[in-house]
Amino acid sequence: MDLMERTVVRCADGHVFSTASFPLQQLGPDRIGPGRLIRCPRCARLRNVVPVEPVKR
Repeated sequence: MDLMERTVVRCADGHVFSTASFPLQQLGPDRIGPGRLIRCPRCARLRNVVPVEPVKR
């Protein structure tokens, strides 16, 4: 059983991966949007990532 919920995200280069941490806190009075900076395991750079919408079948 995984105690941390994982989020599937896509980086700015199009790489899709899952992450255990996807902080959604607000910075200042306004949200900065759905994207966050996370290190991509494919390109090993800090990239803006957004959650991937689940596929409906």
